Amino acid sequence: MKLKIKLGITFTLMSGLLFGQSSVKLEATQGEVTIDRHIYGHFAEHLGRCIYDGFYVGEKNDSIPHANGVRKDVIEALRNLNIPNLRWPGGCFADTYHWKDGVGPKPQRPSIVNNWWGGVTEDNSFGTHDFLNMCELLGAEPYLAGNVGSGEVQELADWVQYVNFKGKSPMSDWRRQNGRDEPWKVKFWGVGNEAWGCGGNMTADYYTDIYRKYATFMSDWTNGSGLYRIASGANSADYNWTETLMKKIPSSLMKGMGLHHYAVINWDKKGSATKYSEEQYFRTMKSAWFMNELVEKNIAIMDKYDPKGKIDLIVDEWGGWYEVEPGTNPGFLYQQNTMRDAMIAGITLNIFNNHARRVKMANLAQAVNVLQAVILTEGKNMILTPTYHVMEMYKVHQDAKLIPISLQSTDFEFNNEKIPAVSVSASQDKQGHVHISLVNIDPNKKNKVRVDLGAVKAGKVTGRILTSKNLRDYNSFKKPTVITPVVYRDAKIVNGTIEVEIPAFSVLVLELI
Repeated sequence: MKLKIKLGITFTLMSGLLFGQSSVKLEATQGEVTIDRHIYGHFAEHLGRCIYDGFYVGEKNDSIPHANGVRKDVIEALRNLNIPNLRWPGGCFADTYHWKDGVGPKPQRPSIVNNWWGGVTEDNSFGTHDFLNMCELLGAEPYLAGNVGSGEVQELADWVQYVNFKGKSPMSDWRRQNGRDEPWKVKFWGVGNEAWGCGGNMTADYYTDIYRKYATFMSDWTNGSGLYRIASGANSADYNWTETLMKKIPSSLMKGMGLHHYAVINWDKKGSATKYSEEQYFRTMKSAWFMNELVEKNIAIMDKYDPKGKIDLIVDEWGGWYEVEPGTNPGFLYQQNTMRDAMIAGITLNIFNNHARRVKMANLAQAVNVLQAVILTEGKNMILTPTYHVMEMYKVHQDAKLIPISLQSTDFEFNNEKIPAVSVSASQDKQGHVHISLVNIDPNKKNKVRVDLGAVKAGKVTGRILTSKNLRDYNSFKKPTVITPVVYRDAKIVNGTIEVEIPAFSVLVLELI
């Protein structure tokens, strides 16, 4: 069986071996495609302990080091990922959030009941200034999701003016009164979230009209302020949604088209984050691989209506989704993070890299304490998850030139179903160094991979690998370093090829100099 990817990648699945035997060839570039750093973006929603008791511990906290209430250890950890952007305040929460309630003196701010996530009452102490100032500390571009579901056009237009307008106006004057003289110049704006569901249960045609209206009043005739407006895209395989929006929204009003997909077994019975069977693991990997088909089919629709590539594909929610940890609030979506999650991250980021012609931004759900988090906190303590380490290893691809590949992969087989066991992407950075990221998702077999470097000339290869003794291993607050990257020393260049042996459920990143 063969799976073909638009950027020249071909998978050939092979079975019946005691160990995997795969091969990769680096192909000649056909026009320069850059892997946009924004593919490595993150997501912070008012959900569970992501914002409150995650990022934000309050200005009066005297037990946890913080900068204006934001944990310093979290800032440092995310900066180490070269975090390019952060999406906020949702998610479903975005379409119930009224930004004006979150500015001004904190004691005077009204509270809000978070109906979507746990029914908790929030005091709005973390608002626009807090988030945008935090993004400056992180060195990340903010991605604001506007309220289209329960908010009015004027409310969103006022938000744009409040954060972006340098001159004199009611909103910019109010911003200055609240302590910020210079505008933040926010570029990325989501016009609603999941309009097909929690954002209003709209039809594609209805949302198209709503989008055009809201997008119109966010800027001027020619979008002179350069806003990067992103439409609420499809729920997984709803290709009609993509087709409708691409057909009816002009590129002058839309720069990005969203897409959401989670690697989930069954929405009604998602399974444990740590105690899963091999069948559940296979189902999760199959769902993760489905991202490849989703991206390709959405790109095909976008190419049909936008052959010049003016509109980007933005996968602004992705990741693994399981049942919450026992004893935690079901609405807080707190889950642990095992080597299974490292596999999801490795596969998904390779898919995005290989489709970087059209995929220009993505946002892992979520950054702290929610879903496939890169960081977990508990009181004063913070741990880095396996997913964090994959993101850190892959940061070498940010803003690098994509190198197309051909791949013959052995298969991961379960109950007569097969999916590719190996995932690969490659790039060349501005210093001329080539990086190859390889994932072996097979839980039982190591995989021998032969890499043909093609026209790439290199004299030295080094590497780092992320693996563990058990597929279900994870980093805990008692044992925070069970899973961390280590140096990989078994790669050598011989006659323009590299042969590596990748252990089961492992992520390997090679650097060629």
